[in-house]
Amino acid sequence: MRTTIDVPTDLLKKMKERALRSNRTLARVIEDALRESLARRGSSAKAAPFKLPTFRGDGLRGGVDIESNASLWETMDADDAR
Repeated sequence: MRTTIDVPTDLLKKMKERALRSNRTLARVIEDALRESLARRGSSAKAAPFKLPTFRGDGLRGGVDIESNASLWETMDADDAR
C-alpha cells in the first residue's frame, strides 16, 4: 500500500545511509523499523488486567430511571440529604 508521510531530514538521511549499507531499499528499511518498533511495544506494553469494582447491595433501586440523568441526580441528592 502506498502512503505519504513527513520525515525529518536528519532521520531520512540516516535511513538512506542504512539502506545503502544493508543493500536494502529505503522502503524496506522503513518497513523493517516499523515492524520492529510495533513488535517491541506490543510485547512490553501488555495491559494490566482490568478489575471492575463491584459493590454489595440489593440491585437497582425501584423507581429510578437509570436512563435519565435527572432521575439519577435526584436520587443521589436525596441520599445525600439523609
